[in-house]
Amino acid sequence: MPTDPSSHSVTPTDSHSVADSHSVIEVRGARENNLVDVSLDIPKRRLTVFTGVSGSGKSSLVFGTIAAESQRLINETYTAFIQSFMPSQGRPDTDSLRNLSAAIVVDQERMGANSRSTVGTATDAYTMLRIIFSRLGTPHLGTSTAFSFNSTEGMCPECEGLGEATRIDVDQIVDRDLSVREGAVKAPGFAVDSWFWQVMVGSGFYDPDKKVRDFTQEEWDALLHMPSTKVKVGTSNLTYDGVITRIQRTYLSKDRGSMQSHIREFVDRAVVFEPCTACGGTRLAPAVLASKINGLNIAECSAMQVSDLAVFIRGIEDTSVGPVLTALRQTLDSLVEIGLGYLSLDRTSSTLSGGEAQRVKMVRHLGSSLTDVTYVFDEPTIGLHPHDIQRMNDLLLLLRDKGNTVLVVEHKPEVIAIADHVVDLGPGAGTEGGRICYEGDVPGLRASGTLTGRHLGHRARLRETVREPKGSVPITGASLHNLKNVDADIPLGVLTVVTGVAGSGKSSLIHGYLSGQEGVLVADQSPIRGSRRSNPATYTGLLGPIRTAFAKANGVKAALFSANSAGACPNCNGIGLVYTDLAMMAGVASTCEQCEGKRFTPEVLTYTLRGKNISEVLGMSVAEARAFFPSGQAKAILDRLSDVGLAYLRLGQPLNTLSGGERQRLKLAIHMAEKASTYVLDEPTTGLHMADVDQLLALLDRLVEDGNSVVVIEHHQAVMAHADWIIDLGPGGGHDGGELVFAGTPADLITTTDTLTARHLRTYVGAEGTHAPAVGG
Repeated sequence: MPTDPSSHSVTPTDSHSVADSHSVIEVRGARENNLVDVSLDIPKRRLTVFTGVSGSGKSSLVFGTIAAESQRLINETYTAFIQSFMPSQGRPDTDSLRNLSAAIVVDQERMGANSRSTVGTATDAYTMLRIIFSRLGTPHLGTSTAFSFNSTEGMCPECEGLGEATRIDVDQIVDRDLSVREGAVKAPGFAVDSWFWQVMVGSGFYDPDKKVRDFTQEEWDALLHMPSTKVKVGTSNLTYDGVITRIQRTYLSKDRGSMQSHIREFVDRAVVFEPCTACGGTRLAPAVLASKINGLNIAECSAMQVSDLAVFIRGIEDTSVGPVLTALRQTLDSLVEIGLGYLSLDRTSSTLSGGEAQRVKMVRHLGSSLTDVTYVFDEPTIGLHPHDIQRMNDLLLLLRDKGNTVLVVEHKPEVIAIADHVVDLGPGAGTEGGRICYEGDVPGLRASGTLTGRHLGHRARLRETVREPKGSVPITGASLHNLKNVDADIPLGVLTVVTGVAGSGKSSLIHGYLSGQEGVLVADQSPIRGSRRSNPATYTGLLGPIRTAFAKANGVKAALFSANSAGACPNCNGIGLVYTDLAMMAGVASTCEQCEGKRFTPEVLTYTLRGKNISEVLGMSVAEARAFFPSGQAKAILDRLSDVGLAYLRLGQPLNTLSGGERQRLKLAIHMAEKASTYVLDEPTTGLHMADVDQLLALLDRLVEDGNSVVVIEHHQAVMAHADWIIDLGPGGGHDGGELVFAGTPADLITTTDTLTARHLRTYVGAEGTHAPAVGG
């Protein structure tokens, strides 16, 4: 049960006290997901950090309850017309929530796939740059919209401000050995018997039974390039387009990210995207490119690394744009401070990683005039080197000091240390979690005896003896992105950690030169292809032995126990939810009334295995299922899921609800069953509690001891300390990085060099860490 907040109260710095009902967010009886009637008071205008193991209920409390209700209440203030375009949100399962302020969620979701959105437009830095050029640029052009690639006056007329031209590989869309009637056109939407296939066959522009390779030039042009033309097919007047004309209008005018997956795969295969030759990829009209300040045009400024642009802007002195110059300098300095100085303003938003996207959003909010709002962050240190975490902390405190309430879900001790208030959930994950173990200040957490409290000062120490490599994979002359002709040997048969500040070239080196080689398995955090039907049981192959066991126990066919097959509830087609299309209004998902969300027919649910039906088994956590399936193939899969720290996941949990770290560990669990020689992991500690990092290190050791090589891109000092070999890139990010600054053992790193990584690792394994128990090897 919750502890008494007054026993560990924060000391407010203003006239409000935590006891004052309006200075706290009151949560009473929260039961969302695994929360067990959680009640607590969260101080407003303070920085509160929520801690606890993965699956303990942190996100359910912060995102699923507090932020969700705040956003739902705000949405209800809009007109019915506006609300119709918003996703419908149910009220969180709580007794009461009081004193909420407007919540802004700064998460790690990618920033959309709109090719017109850039770092500059997302932070308003480009808007400020346009104002400066409209006032000071010579020759003078006029208003700031003249410098926008999203306006007709500023955009390149050839590419319409997209900066790229498309070239279609005709052989990817037409099989020349077939006739049109036989299905020569292979693009989506042109299949035999489809509507447009019928238009082509009846168009009269060519013989539909003639092999395409025998077409005349005129027929070929009609097939591919004819503009929209009215044709009579039978008794109907229809519109005919050439295939390429139609593809460009229906597919290439859309953002790739908004396409359906099969169309995006086709476009990626058949279309080559190249910089527009007219504007050189700058997106802008010739007159815009001719207008300059101190010898540079706006496109050259946008292409600069942010840290360099900050220097350039500081060199501009003009009182007519003084306030705009000040605001732009602050935005650029914030991007540098937060460790994103290596980006450029023209970088497309969709190419940013989750951590980069979250930090760009944070900079946008730092420039906001709003105060007394609730900012909610989800592990803001993901992707940050220890060197950059202090900068992140400074920005979190700056948001708080502007009069805002800052709620942070985080595992890193460095962030927990700056909290005014800590809420620790647990004690375990899933059904073992959902309770408040502690709330109060940081010294109180340290003395509380909770799992988080005990691990705040925990350190993994350096190995006493490092393992000897069994050869190496040489990388020579690596020059991808910012890499500067790097030569590096990746040792085999050991645990290698690749580190360096954000933007130093780690991913470029490993994913660009090691991933993709034979015998190399990559487990990353990218979304798993699959719909809301996919879950850990289907994705890992676990459902197979489960279905077989049910079929054998009941003497029926195994297909009955698949929600994608014979046993599916006919009303919801085995999804458990019914999606209602409300025409112009947003669709609504509601629990299927026939199966009550259980996904199977009533008949299937009568069949049991040791007293449980298939829906109840899929509702089990991995830990519960391990006890239920004590042997065989199912146990082997469940053991691997437990080994990677996913014991709390439910077997039937939709994959689209998993975090990036959970997706990576799920992929790793699958790969562990395959015959591999080298595993590449990208920040596997993402989302892991300090106590779970020990389990991860033991797992990495086991992979190495089984004869594999393990290469980990990581910032967590526990993983660095535990490595046999460290490859450190830097010294900075962007063009200040891309060099190999160290390769060797962790002990050599902290005794022979003074890189940023060496300084932080030296502190980490200092006096406090040398007496800590060794983890793993």
